[in-house]
Amino acid sequence: MDLFSATEGRRQGVPLASRMRPRTIDEFVGQSHIIGEGKLLRRAIEADQLTPMIYYGPPGTGKTTLARVIAERTSAVFKQLNAVTSGVKDIREVTERAKATLDFEEQRTILFIDEIHRFNKSQQDALLPYVEDGTIILIGATTENPMFEINRALLSRSRLFEFRPLTDEEVAHLLHQALSDEERGFGKQSIKMDELATKHLVDVSNGDARTALNALELAVVTTMPQDDGVIYISLDIAEESIQRRMVHYDKNGDEHYDVISAFIKSIRGSDVDATLYWLAKMIYAGEDPRFIARRLMVHAAEDIGLADPNALLVTTSAAHALEHIGMPEGRIPLAEAAMYLATAPKSNSVISGIDQALRTVEKEKSGAVPIHLRDTHSASAKVLGKGEGYKYPHDYEGGYVPQQYLPDHLVKRTFYKPTERGYEKTIQKRIDYFQERNKRV
Repeated sequence: MDLFSATEGRRQGVPLASRMRPRTIDEFVGQSHIIGEGKLLRRAIEADQLTPMIYYGPPGTGKTTLARVIAERTSAVFKQLNAVTSGVKDIREVTERAKATLDFEEQRTILFIDEIHRFNKSQQDALLPYVEDGTIILIGATTENPMFEINRALLSRSRLFEFRPLTDEEVAHLLHQALSDEERGFGKQSIKMDELATKHLVDVSNGDARTALNALELAVVTTMPQDDGVIYISLDIAEESIQRRMVHYDKNGDEHYDVISAFIKSIRGSDVDATLYWLAKMIYAGEDPRFIARRLMVHAAEDIGLADPNALLVTTSAAHALEHIGMPEGRIPLAEAAMYLATAPKSNSVISGIDQALRTVEKEKSGAVPIHLRDTHSASAKVLGKGEGYKYPHDYEGGYVPQQYLPDHLVKRTFYKPTERGYEKTIQKRIDYFQERNKRV
C-alpha cells in the first residue's frame, strides 16, 4: 500500500493524527532549527536536491510527516519501507527498480525507511552500495540514537538531523488547528474545549503531537453533544482521554545514559530535589530498578567514599531490600538511599588513592615484600628467614607499632590523602597520629 497517497487523509476511519499531517513544508509545525526559513534541510527540500539523511528523535515529532512532505514535493520516485516488516529481499526489489529507473528514465529514487534501527547489520549493509553509487537517496527515520543503531559506513554517507519534542505552544497550535479544520479535522462540528483541558492534553503529551491529537480525537468521539448541540471537552474528559504522561526513555540509547548521568551528577552536586526527579523519571519510564541500585552503590564508593562510610552500607541495604520486596515498594529504599547520598559529605579520595597505587604498580618497578612481612607457613619459611623481625601490633600500646610496610623504594610514598569533609577529618587525625609516632622512632 502507498502510505503517501494524497487521498489518504480523506478516507474514513483514518486517525485524526494522520488526517492532520501537513501537506506542504509551510504547514509543518516544529523543528524550526532544521527546517526553518533559510535552513539547510528546507533549502534542499525546496530545491529538490536531497542527499542521504537520517532523521532521529522522539516519537510524534514529525520524522515520517516530513518524509510525506518530501514525497508530495519531489520529482523523484518515492518509495517507502518499514524496517519492522521488510527484509533484504524487499531492499533488493526496491534498489533494482531504482537502478532501472535511473538507467532508462534518468529519474532518481528516494527510499524512505521508517524505524531503520530495526534493520540488522546485514540488512543495513545491503543498502550501502546503492547509497554509495547514488542509485537511491536514503532517508531513514529512527527513535534511537543512530550512533548506536546504524552502521558507521551508512552513517558516514548520511547527514544527521535531530528532531526535538514539540514545544507546548506548537502542540496547542496543532490541537486548535484540528478543531477548526473543516476538511481534515473537526471544523464542521461544534466543539468547545476548556483552556484547562487543552493545557492537560499539551502537558501530558510531552511534546508528542501524535499523542496529543489521538487524545483529542478520543475525547471528541466519546463525548455526546449537549442539548445545544455543542460537544464540551472539559478537564475531566481530557484527563480520561490521556491519563499517563508520555515519557521518551530509551533504555539502550542516549536517553538512558543522559538521565543516569543527570541522576549521578545531581547526587554529586548535593541537590536532593534534582536527585529525586531523575530517579522518578527512571522509575516511571520502567528502568530496571536493579540497575539504579547498582549505580547507587558505585556512587557511594566513588563520590562519597570515606567521607561517610555508611553510604555504601545504606546503598547495599537498599539493593538488598529491593530484591526482597520488589517494585513498586522498592522505590522507597531506592529513594532513601539516593537522598542519603545526595545529602552526604563528598570525597573521591578513595578513587585517587587506589588509582595512584594501580599506576605505581603498572609503571614502576615491582617492589619485593619486606622480609618481616612475608608468610611464615611454608616449610621453607624458617630457613629463608621469612617473617623475622615482624612486630605484632596488638602486643604494643594502642595496638600500633611503627614498622615498614611498603617496599623499600616506596617507603616515602603517599597514596591516600583524606579531605577535610565528613568522617575523613577523623581519618586524617588518625593518620597524623600514626605519622607522629613514626617520627619518634
